[in-house]
Amino acid sequence: MQRVLSVLVENESGVLTRIAGLFSRRGFNIESLTVGPTENPAYARITITVNADNVAIEQITKQLHKLINVIRIIDLTESSFVDRELALIKVASNPSSRAEIIQIADLFRGHIVDVAEDILIIEVTGEQGKINAIVHLLTKFGIKEIARTGRVALSRGVKIDPSQVTQRIPLRMVTST
Repeated sequence: MQRVLSVLVENESGVLTRIAGLFSRRGFNIESLTVGPTENPAYARITITVNADNVAIEQITKQLHKLINVIRIIDLTESSFVDRELALIKVASNPSSRAEIIQIADLFRGHIVDVAEDILIIEVTGEQGKINAIVHLLTKFGIKEIARTGRVALSRGVKIDPSQVTQRIPLRMVTST
């Protein structure tokens, strides 16, 4: 089963390496991984998509908690969440196919971001299914290259189901009054 984990970490060098190493040592393949700073520059959010069952996710979560820089882990799969992916697709085009390629891009609310004599680059954003669908339709024209960001995801609304959140406070953040 494909699972989506949102991991809040301290925004420090080496954190991503430790997390990726943990998955590698445990034999779990990461399907997609995105990292970026949050609204607070001291923290980064890592969105990890992995194929794993409940037992494996529990093991992964326990191991992630052992890492000092991990603040909070949310398994978004069990709740309502919004996810998006960005793709840049370089497609072969010629005068006879260009209009059809542009029409397909428009149907998927994609944007042509570069035009050359025999190439179009399309930018499209959406759920994985949408990205996969446009890639499938453009295949017949000859896809030259694809760059995909991987999933980014946030839970819907303001309330997060407490059963899906595991949190710990790093020792160095505790201050006495």
